[in-house]
Formats: sequence, structure tokens, C-alpha cells
Amino acid sequence: MKRLADCRVAIVGLGLMGASLAMDLSQNNLCREVRGIARRTATVLDAFFAGAVDLATNDLTTGVMAADIVILATPVRTIVDMLGEIGPHLWPGTLVMDMGSTKSEICAALDQLPPGIQPIGGHPMTGKETAGFDAAETGLYRNATWVLTPLPRTSPDALCLATELVEAVGARPVVLPAERHDRLVAAISHLPFLAASALVHTTAQVGAGDPAVWELAAGGFRDTSRVAASDTRMFLDILMTNRPAVLAQLDAYLEQLSGLRGLLQAGDEATLQAKLSVSQAARAAWKPRR
Repeated sequence: MKRLADCRVAIVGLGLMGASLAMDLSQNNLCREVRGIARRTATVLDAFFAGAVDLATNDLTTGVMAADIVILATPVRTIVDMLGEIGPHLWPGTLVMDMGSTKSEICAALDQLPPGIQPIGGHPMTGKETAGFDAAETGLYRNATWVLTPLPRTSPDALCLATELVEAVGARPVVLPAERHDRLVAAISHLPFLAASALVHTTAQVGAGDPAVWELAAGGFRDTSRVAASDTRMFLDILMTNRPAVLAQLDAYLEQLSGLRGLLQAGDEATLQAKLSVSQAARAAWKPRR
């Protein structure tokens, strides 16, 4: 298998994640060629004239043909559909990666690729609330954790090449099974999105009766509601492809909220303080790596 410097890399999807990766690869000359594939012609042209890619097209088959590495950076269910479409057009030995936020369904679809294709799931743990090509930036993956989920059929050489790509853009590769990944991100990513969405809905109900609530909203509301502004289509795909894990985390979260409500209703200040102190200490002990 080739080294990254000798590879033609085709990135399908030129939104925030795909375009940011393309920029890092092309502007730092990390590989032989960067191709961008996007559905909208305007995005294709923007990417090409911004120097994010060497070649750009809105034809999926043409874009992936003869590529050494194909990276799918679209919503999760689109990735699953695309894998069936591109399989017959890939050369033997092609490394196929993805950047989807859930892994079990994608890895099952990756396993259906023709023999000789090297599949590996992936999920960079970074991003922004804003989406689209205009939101892309160089250095987005620097110091970010990037989960890799190899399949039993994935060769050691393919995993090495995927690792080389991840490290080349400054990220830290972490290898996890798909099911474990999905359980963990349900707690740290998918549940917070739903919690933030519920918070915004609740505040909007207050605002319907008293619009002054929006004038009073400041840093606390901004920080806790931030992810509610994320792309809805992307998160619908995430939630629907990770339902069991998300439902389990929702049940656990509702149990915690119910416990806090019970303590508040009972006026049990001492127990409430003790419980809040535990969460305060746990949050203070966590040191974000970015």
C-alpha cells in the first residue's frame, strides 16, 4: 500500500468536515492529489477556486475512480447509500474511510464493499455549529481525537495508512470498536444535543410570554445551548442511526434530572449540595485536550 504522499485522495462532501480536510491535505502538500466531490456545482467551483482541491467534480463515479483513498464526509445515511454506489468503481486496494458521527451502520455497509477494497470507519471528534464549505478552515483537526474503527477484513497496512493521514493533519488516532464508539459518543455528543434542544424549546416557551428573557440570556445560556444550533439534518441522521445508545443515555439523564427535582421539591438542601458538588468536581477534573 502506498504512503500518503503518493496517494490520490478523493473527498466526497465538501462541507465543514470534508473541505477542512481537503484544505489541510492540499495546502500542506500532504498527498499527490486532492479531489473534491460535491452535489452542488457552486460548491465544486468554490472549492476549486479557493485552492482547497486540485480537481473538483459533482460526478461521484468520476471523482472516486482510480483514487487511492476515498473519504466520505457526508451525513451518515448518505454515507451508507454511497458505499453501495461507489463499490463497483473502486480499484482493488483502495482505502475507503468515512467521517460519520456514528459507526455501527456505516461499518456494516463498509463490510459489503467488494473484496480487495480496504475499509475503515472514522470519526474526528471536532467541528463547529456552522456547516457548509464557507465554514471550513485549515487546522480544524489539529490536536483533535480521531476515532478509527477497522473491520476484521481491514489489513494492517490499511490501518497504518489511515493512521498516517490522521496524524498528518495533526489529529490523534484512537482505535475503537464501532459499538463502543457509538455508546460513548451517545453520552458526550448526542445526549448534549438533545439536552440543548430541550433547553432552547423551554426558554422559547418562556419567551413567548415574556420576550425579555432573551435580553437577559448571557454566557450560561449561550454555553449550554450552543450545540442546539448544529445542523439539523446531520443530527437527525446521527440520532436515527444510534437510537439504542441514545435512548439508554436519555433514560440515564432523565433519572438524574428526576433525582435533582425530587431533592429540590423536598427542600433537601444538604443532599442537593452534596450531589451538585460531585458533578462540579467531576467537571473540574476533566481537562479538554484542545
